[in-house]
Amino acid sequence: MNPRFRIDADGVGRITFDDPGRGHNILTEPVVRVLEGIVAQADGAARDGTLRALLVESAKPGSFIAGADVTAIAAVAESGDPGVAIEAVRGGQALFGRVAALPVPTVAAIHGISLGGGTELALACDYRVCDDDDRTRIGLPEVQLGILPAWGGATRLPRLVGLRAALGLMLTGKPARVSKARRIGLVDRVFPRQQFRERSLEFARSLAAGDGTDAAARSGRRATRKKRRRGVAGWLLDGTAPGRAIVLRTARKQVVRRTRGHYPAPFRILEVVRKGFGRSIAESLELEAKAAGQLVASPECRNLLFLFWLREGARKGPWGSGGSANPVGRMAVIGAGQMGGGIAQVAAYNDLHVRMKDVRHEAVAGGLAHARSIFDGAVKRRSLRRRDAMRKMGLISGGLDYAGVGQADLVVEAVVERMDIKKTVLREVEEVVGPGAVIATNTSSLSVDEMASVLERPGRFAGMHFFGPVHRMPLVEVVRGDKTDPDTIETIAALVVRMGKVPVVTGDGPGFLVNRILGLALNEAGHLLDEGYDVEALDRIWTDFGMPMGPCRLIDEVGMDIARHAGDSLAEALGERLAPSASLVALAEAGRPGRKGGRGFYLYENGKMKGLDSTVYRDMGQASRRTSSNPARVCDRIVLAMVNEAARILDDGIVGSAADVDLGMVMGTGFPPFRGGLLRYADDRGLDEVLAVVEGFAGEVGNRFQPSGLLVELAQSGETFHGAFPATRADSQPVNTRG
Repeated sequence: MNPRFRIDADGVGRITFDDPGRGHNILTEPVVRVLEGIVAQADGAARDGTLRALLVESAKPGSFIAGADVTAIAAVAESGDPGVAIEAVRGGQALFGRVAALPVPTVAAIHGISLGGGTELALACDYRVCDDDDRTRIGLPEVQLGILPAWGGATRLPRLVGLRAALGLMLTGKPARVSKARRIGLVDRVFPRQQFRERSLEFARSLAAGDGTDAAARSGRRATRKKRRRGVAGWLLDGTAPGRAIVLRTARKQVVRRTRGHYPAPFRILEVVRKGFGRSIAESLELEAKAAGQLVASPECRNLLFLFWLREGARKGPWGSGGSANPVGRMAVIGAGQMGGGIAQVAAYNDLHVRMKDVRHEAVAGGLAHARSIFDGAVKRRSLRRRDAMRKMGLISGGLDYAGVGQADLVVEAVVERMDIKKTVLREVEEVVGPGAVIATNTSSLSVDEMASVLERPGRFAGMHFFGPVHRMPLVEVVRGDKTDPDTIETIAALVVRMGKVPVVTGDGPGFLVNRILGLALNEAGHLLDEGYDVEALDRIWTDFGMPMGPCRLIDEVGMDIARHAGDSLAEALGERLAPSASLVALAEAGRPGRKGGRGFYLYENGKMKGLDSTVYRDMGQASRRTSSNPARVCDRIVLAMVNEAARILDDGIVGSAADVDLGMVMGTGFPPFRGGLLRYADDRGLDEVLAVVEGFAGEVGNRFQPSGLLVELAQSGETFHGAFPATRADSQPVNTRG
């Protein structure tokens, strides 16, 4: 049974969660039913004097409770009925309300992951204690699924830690480390991890030993808790009505700036918190329930849940359940530039030994310095302790020879994008590594099969394409060559997951998945510039659609030289529809490297964008510029060009499902998550409409908008991309369910 309940001789009751079938404890419907019975039993024992304190704990290492069952949330979302969601939420609220009303002191003992409903259960307790492990996290990530903490989180958290700290957790969904949780007053005690269970039980026993067990006595014990000092400014902002109004107004402005109004959940969180202050707990909980019902029924929530399942599917895959993946304990990275240094840093952050190799001392030193700068940034942001950063940095070494590379279980080649150089390096690597080692290339555009042709063991070779900056970008394309062994793919994908990234398996082909689609999109933006469109207006149209930055800004970020090289490679492979726009060619020849050189479409100072460089129009050969009276049509020129190319990618067999396209584009380019992904957006819009618009563009601008055969076929048959190319999943949750 999960959870289980027992009362010891000292009157301390222990509710212990330990789901034997999962890596983390989850509040599934059966678990909640068992918990309801336990809470009723505990209430009776408290009233007859048998129970004097209650400890809520987990027997699972590294996990308290990782939240509610997302499958159940998804089922409610698919119903589209706010009333179903409201009743489900009220049930959870009532259960946690009974925990909060128990007439004995209650303690949540948190070690490892505590998220969502797990954190809300802890908030319903009188005290929260946790261990001092850096891996312990406490958070309310519901906003990332398009909902809000509705089992009491949005009500109890602000009352406990103050408005500013509560909004910081709820509006971002980012969990707090132990140091922050203690600082803001989310936890009352921090115990050494080696003694955590004993110290937690000792704390509960000390509460049980107090005089009396009635509500008044318990209230007295609560009053002795040391309160967090917030200072005068903190008290004014958190403790007064005018101060809270300022905090809420500022938070709303930040949400508008960050979301551009596309995500309703953070706005509903602000509304619930604003209206809930000054009202009773019961009234505030009802605000939570009604807001949750409206959010769960929204298309944004359904799309964010859809992406959650895609990420889970990529994480769990065959490689997540053992499969034929080989364990990787040591890595080597050949090429110590920023990309190589970034790959090494992410590997070391996840406790892998890494050897970097280059042909120049300066390059090795630069790669090590780049890795160190990322660790230093993590320390500065308080996301990593200094001693842990130093320990992890110590896992990286470097040199000019292959010493240490031969012991690697996996080697990533990350040298310059030239086929002849890569072939030479790969041959050298194969000579020094063991026969079971996997070799991967970080190429973004070159043929994996052509590289494999120079190797004696092509089955142990594949692509492992990271996106930059490596420590921030979550996607890694795992590129399967014609001769790549299945266990090689599983080994790389399992390593990608261990490194905290999201793997998408692709076939070999020009630009693989993401760069092929993105390259065409940026080139189409170039054609719009050829027609005289304003740079800033074009960027604004794309960001209004939901992209993190406009196409011109993105070209600056990538670098004009790299963008042109990739564009030329794609044009050579794919023909006329990728023919470079005249404006982009002119800018590349005008010596505008982009952000890294201080000058592209925009001007940059110390890496920060300062504004448009007005001379860019002269270099493009344009005397005037124009904005569009129909921004939606301009946006379609770029977005539907991407959809059309994605259809070709599916038809070519580069990926096996529409879900792969969606996950790759969201994780690799920032395609708006609230839209569910590129092809989910197309399916939602209707492929008949998409085809009609694409055909109209073909008549206006020519053959580069010739509809793909697959798009025509699906539109005429009334089928969808996700229906025709469904994802295969290790679990039972369908990822191609339409909302």
